[in-house]
Formats: sequence, structure tokens, C-alpha cells
Amino acid sequence: MKEVFHELCCIIAFFSNCCYDSAKLTAIVELIKEINMALDGITIANMVKELNDELAGGRVNKIAQPETDELMLTVRGKSGQRRLLISASASLPLIYFTEKNKPSPMTAPNFCMLLRKHIGSARILGISQPGLERVIYMDFEHLNEMGDLCRKRLAVEMMGKHSNIIFCDSEGMILDSIKHVSANVSSVREVLPGRDYFIPETQDKADPLSISEALFMEKVCTRPLPIAKAIYTSLTGISPVIAQEVCYRASLDGSMPVDSLNEVEKLHLCHTFLRLMEDVKDGLFTPNIIYREEEPVEFAPVILQQYNTGHTMQQYETISQVLEQYYATKNIITRIRQKSADLRHVVQTALERNRKKFIIQQKQMKDTEKKDRFKVYGELINTYGYGLEPGCKSFMALNYYTNEEVTIPLDPTMTPAENSQKYFDKYNKLKRTQEALSIQLEETKNDIDHLESIGTALDIALSESDLSQIKEELMEYGYIKRKYNGKKRGPQAKSKPFHYISSDGYHMYVGKNNFQNEELTFKVATGNDWWFHAKKMPGSHVIVKSNNEELPDRTFEEAGRLAAYYSSGRTAPKVEIDYIQKKHVKKTPGGKPGFVIYHTNYSLTIEPDITGIQELQ
Repeated sequence: MKEVFHELCCIIAFFSNCCYDSAKLTAIVELIKEINMALDGITIANMVKELNDELAGGRVNKIAQPETDELMLTVRGKSGQRRLLISASASLPLIYFTEKNKPSPMTAPNFCMLLRKHIGSARILGISQPGLERVIYMDFEHLNEMGDLCRKRLAVEMMGKHSNIIFCDSEGMILDSIKHVSANVSSVREVLPGRDYFIPETQDKADPLSISEALFMEKVCTRPLPIAKAIYTSLTGISPVIAQEVCYRASLDGSMPVDSLNEVEKLHLCHTFLRLMEDVKDGLFTPNIIYREEEPVEFAPVILQQYNTGHTMQQYETISQVLEQYYATKNIITRIRQKSADLRHVVQTALERNRKKFIIQQKQMKDTEKKDRFKVYGELINTYGYGLEPGCKSFMALNYYTNEEVTIPLDPTMTPAENSQKYFDKYNKLKRTQEALSIQLEETKNDIDHLESIGTALDIALSESDLSQIKEELMEYGYIKRKYNGKKRGPQAKSKPFHYISSDGYHMYVGKNNFQNEELTFKVATGNDWWFHAKKMPGSHVIVKSNNEELPDRTFEEAGRLAAYYSSGRTAPKVEIDYIQKKHVKKTPGGKPGFVIYHTNYSLTIEPDITGIQELQ
């Protein structure tokens, strides 16, 4: 999972080089902080339980070091052979079971060779965690060169930039470590061969697993801090998320100062925390991931009751599955956001330019509204101007169109006929301008609608093939210059529409971009299939294959929910959806891909929520 961090670093570099605003850069830095904070002591406790259940009594088959700060142990455990990935990355320390293997360097590093020498076929005695520290002890038993039974310990420390994997003998002396830390680097502890191993106590934090009510009240409830911060800064291994969860379960606002609590509230907070710690000590874990729409926002080994409105929770059997799924999904979303940044910039720049042009054209169109007045002035001068004296600057005349008197300005250097012709010339010029602007306004509005639809397509893109299709559309319409370097492009993975199946068994397809919308509506759909789209806003075409049958109401609702969700209105509480049989949908003459017209349709208003609709891969 180190690839996740590398992707995040690339994003930071990208935004820095492109001079993006600091808010975007801050958001990415906060994401990295979130990754470091999520692997707290409770998650480690869940991992230790899982490791013991799987590996205690098992035997090491293979040891590899794919990266400079990463180990891959292959162990034959209770349920067969398992791969355990251990990463001591400063920015993304992790430990979890995985089915995926990773290539190793041709020449094994010294640390890997030392482990192979001592514990290459050792038996795992057990796995433990000191208190609720972010540390895992793996104890091994093996035979030395003399045939004597020996014990060794692998200490896995997952402490952010201080993360390390340290190999010790039975007396606690360090034999080697994956990272060497000298006195020049740390004044607290040296991590070098021959030194004694210990966990540095740099902070005066209490052990949550053994804390008493009195000590909790002393450590937490006397600090001049917000409640949640007082919890996670006073107790070992507690993350801000868990601290906030304790406050939520105690019906308290975690941002309130501790001083604002009365004695009863402090006692209730203490008891709520101790109950949670009892579950941890008893091994009662519920590994889960919290999602906002399709994006994972948090994971935990316990139920996070604080995430209710607007979030969904998915439970997993093991914390390894949670870690692998969470960071893999985060990696995909982050990578796609990075790769789509250039395209978003192109779309946003073109949108701003066209919107400014549209405003200017509207102002120019408003100016043409006075053209009819100039025509009337010319006609009135022709009708009443025969009695005008030379050098006259204006005259009053009755407008026979409205029966009102009007004052007509005149150029005193011109004859009445010349003044009349001047007004007719103005009229004709404004008339031509109005005709041209009518066409230009329609073209600009179409360009704006087209770009907004591309922006919506970028929002729902999930893969590089999705982005490739969007980029192709931008090149086709001249927003991006097509580059020819003389090299043939290899076969590209084709982006496919989303494919869902309704509760009643009808297949539903959702276009991810304009090209797919065009294909679904005019090539995939047949006359009696049903077509859905969000009303008057950018969004996907949703096609329901009816099989020439009458669709149940539930299928109409589910298709409407898909059309609402995959539109620019997905964050609104309700979205109005137009739906009609495909045979009544026509392509806009000369229009952009995916743009259609229809004259009679049905409508429904529905929530943009697709929870429970089955997606087919």
C-alpha cells in the first residue's frame, strides 16, 4: 500500500507546480494526516487478535523485503499459507494479510538475510501488544546452529515517522532493525545492533486498558482542552476519531471544553470510555468502513455511531480486509482526482471564458432592443420632416404607432432626408447584429451546456479509461490540441457504462460521459426501452431494457434514482427526472454527443440515493 503515499506525494507536487490554491494543497496534507492517525492502538489490538487467530503456532516459510522499509512474511498458519505485509513507511505504516505477492530485489538486503538466518523456518509462539501502544510483538522459536532452542522477537512499531521493524534476542538486545537510528538522529533512543530495546516514553500518557475511574478523572477531566482532545492527548493509542466517538456515545459535544462539564457528565464520559475499553480487552471488534456515497471517509475496528446521516457503513470479517479495501479505494479515488486535474482545469477555463462571453453577448443583445425606435424615427422624419427649418436640432412628432408625441434628435448639419437615412442605417445595423447575436448566443449556451456535461462526467469517472474517453471528447471539440508524436498508441482499455440490475430483474445502463450517453440511447436502447435523465441539468442517460414488457413501479423508481445520482444534482435532497420511451427521444440536429430533444414525457421527483441497487461488474 506504499503506492498510496507515492500517489499523494505526486498530487502535492502537481498542485505545487501548477500553483493551485493553498486550500487544495491543505486538503491533501490533511488526507495524509488522516491516514497516519487512523492506525491507532485499538486498530492494532484488532490486528493482534487476527494475527494470533491465524498465525499463533504457525511456521515461517518465506521472508522477503520488497521495499527498503517493508517485509513480506509467508507463514503456514491455521488456515493454510498466508502472506503478511509489514510496512514501516514513515508516512504509511501498515500491517495486514494480503493475497497479492510483491516482487523482491535480486539481492536481498542485509536485514532480510539476517531474519532468514534466524527465523527462516521458525515457529510463531504468539503475537502481543504492550498496553494500547502502536506496537506489535511477534515472538518466534527456532533452533540455532548448535541445535539449541532459541527465542527471538520482532517488534513492529507503527508510529508515523518513527515507525520501525526491530529484531531482538530473548534478552531484549537489538540484533538489527530495518531502519538504524543513531544518537545524532534521536536523543531519546538509539536503534542500533547491540543496544537494549525499549519503547520510549516521551509523553505522560496513561494506558487506556488499565486506567481506573479515578485516574481517568485526573488525567482527562482536569485538562483545559476540548473534551475529545483531552482524551486522545492523555491516553495512549487513542485517535481523534475514537475520542470523538466516545464523546458522541456520551451525548457530549467533543469540541466543548472539559471545564464546561459537571461532575455527572464527567462520570458518564468516563464510564462510556471504560465500556469501550472492555470491548477492546474482550476482543469484541467490528471492522468496518464508513462511506460517503462511494468514497471511504473513515475506518475503525468498532462501530462509529457518530457517522449516521449521509453516510453508510460496510462491515468486514477482518481488519486486514478493511485496511486493504480502504487504502486501495482511497488510492483509486486519489489517483483519478490527480489525473483528472488537468482535464478539470481545461473544462473550468473554457467554462469561465464562455460564461463571460455569454454575459457580453446578452448585454449586446439588450442594446439591439432599441433598433425599432430608430426605424420609427426614420419613418416619422420622412412623414413630418418636410416643414423642418435648416439647422434644427430636434423636433416633436406624433408616433402614429402609439399615439404618443416623441422628441426626435437631429443632426443640424444634415437635411431631413439624411437624418432619416441615418436612423434607418442604425436600424439595419442593429437588426443584423441581433440576427448574428441570436445565433452566437445559442452556440455559446450550447458550449456551456456541453462543458458542464463534461464536468459532470469528470465527477463520476472511476478509471483511467473513463478519463481517456473524456479527453478524446475535449480533443474532438478543440478544447485540447491533439498531439502527434509519430508513435502508435497501444490498445487502450475501453470504458464501459455502469451496469445495474433492478430489484425486479431489469437491466439498467448508465452512461459515464457524452459518448456513452450517445451510444446507449441510439445504439443499445430499442424503441420500447425506457430513457431517464435529470431535468434541465447535466447528467447521465439511464436506459432500462424493458424486454417489451411493462416495467414495475419499483424499477421506474430505481432508474430515476440512478439518473438523479449520476447528475449534477446528486447532492440535492430531491431531483426531478424526465423519463420516456426511447422511440420518442431524438438527437439534436447538429448537436453535441449525448444531447437530445423530446416533446412529451413523464416526470418524477426522487432522492439521488442508489443504496441497495445492485451493480453488475
